[in-house]
Amino acid sequence: MAHRVLLAGLFHETHTFLEGRTTLADFEVRRGQELWSAENDGSPLSGALEIARAQGWEVIPAIDLRATPGPTVDDQVVELFWNELAHAIDQDAPRSLDGIYLVLHGAMVSASLLDVEGEILERLRAKVGASLPIGGVLDLHGNITEKLARHSQAFVAYRQNPHADACAAARDGARLLERLMQTGEMPTTVWLQPPVMWPPTGTGTAFEPMQSLEAMARKIEEVHEEILAVNVFAGFSFADTPDTGVSFTAVTLGEPRYALAELEVLADWAVTHRELGNVREQPLAAVLHEVQSLVQQRHRPHEVPETARTPEASTPHPRPIILAEPSDNIGGGAPGDGVDLLRALISAGISQSAVAINDPDAVTVLQTVPLGSPCTLTIGRRNQSFGAGPFTGEFTLVSRSDGKFVLEDLHSHLASMSGCQIDMGPCAVLTYQNVTILLTSRKTPPFDLGQWRSQGIIPESMSVIAVKAAVAHRRVYDPIAAAHFTVETPGPCSSNLRSFPFRHVRRPIFPLDE
Repeated sequence: MAHRVLLAGLFHETHTFLEGRTTLADFEVRRGQELWSAENDGSPLSGALEIARAQGWEVIPAIDLRATPGPTVDDQVVELFWNELAHAIDQDAPRSLDGIYLVLHGAMVSASLLDVEGEILERLRAKVGASLPIGGVLDLHGNITEKLARHSQAFVAYRQNPHADACAAARDGARLLERLMQTGEMPTTVWLQPPVMWPPTGTGTAFEPMQSLEAMARKIEEVHEEILAVNVFAGFSFADTPDTGVSFTAVTLGEPRYALAELEVLADWAVTHRELGNVREQPLAAVLHEVQSLVQQRHRPHEVPETARTPEASTPHPRPIILAEPSDNIGGGAPGDGVDLLRALISAGISQSAVAINDPDAVTVLQTVPLGSPCTLTIGRRNQSFGAGPFTGEFTLVSRSDGKFVLEDLHSHLASMSGCQIDMGPCAVLTYQNVTILLTSRKTPPFDLGQWRSQGIIPESMSVIAVKAAVAHRRVYDPIAAAHFTVETPGPCSSNLRSFPFRHVRRPIFPLDE
């Protein structure tokens, strides 16, 4: 008989140091059969649905809630999710479930709950009993707790950052749940957490320390057949919780202490090499001088400094130089409205440079401006807590659009968050002297080149592109880049973790303490 599986999703990466709240209105909500609309869109939910069809599951779809990273979530969102989940279970009570599959992030915080996912798992376990397997997929940036691990059996985490494998990891989680439902096996999830936090800039899996940790995890799975999955979580350091930071889990059919011993090896390595993950930005002024030189001299990639070179840059210019700005990282919850790099590019006089800024108010003002007309406009940073505030100047309006586009790369990091249909809200393209500015109405992580091309901007033709991201953009930008610099600007996602007023995180912990 077909296995009966309850399916639901709750996805938010919460930056607790941001002002304001993430409300229900900020979430995309799917209920019941609407969950099937995610099929083939490259998202983790899509991966789960793919295996559900292949295995002939009888899916009981409950609810899927997802929102772009942002401030602390209203309790209403969590309670809606739980009530819909509980209702689906109660409605199904006459016929027993075989398993529960959840698409979660792992770093969600609400007004009353520092561990949303752990709370949901604890409530679920109390409701369905000890013998029903619960699993699914988790983001590599989850701040995973002992509570979540204790109440689950079949979670698989992304193994890549950028998250090109989010859909694949979801498929792996579904296959693992299918195995448990077929065999009746009931593994244990063991959990371990070293006293280490890394900023997002230090969590790319193409670089150390994550590169080695992921390789070590795969080796453990290869050597120990009773260990069904080893998950490496880099954590999300902008969520102030007791469990913020690096953690490891292992799903094992064997003696838990043996799996725990393997995790201790990973934890010891992470502690020993903790400095590798404490990646900080370069001063903007120093980088701009170097960028000006590269643009003027039209260097070939082998002449680009080793610290800035991308592995894929193997042909002469023209190729853009990428200036990544982690402090305004939209994928980390920042508003994406900083104008410090815009000011710097204008001041440096770098021709053919481009920057995207989220400013719905400015886009609204531009709706009545004739195309091709000059206009005096104020754009960017309404909240002056960071940087020098907004930028005012005389711009030329080039185009307007509805801001919708389809991902060029179905494995884009953005697909792990939103699927392949992206909506930036109404948009406008402006020019100011040497700079092209894309204004959006909905903050959109810069993880796909379709963002530019859909607005008539060819990214490969630019000399410099400013990107509001830490690591996740590199999958799509590295292949076209002549050089890549991570630069320091004012913003709420600084890689200097000591600059944040942590209250809840366990102490001592690196890099807050030595």
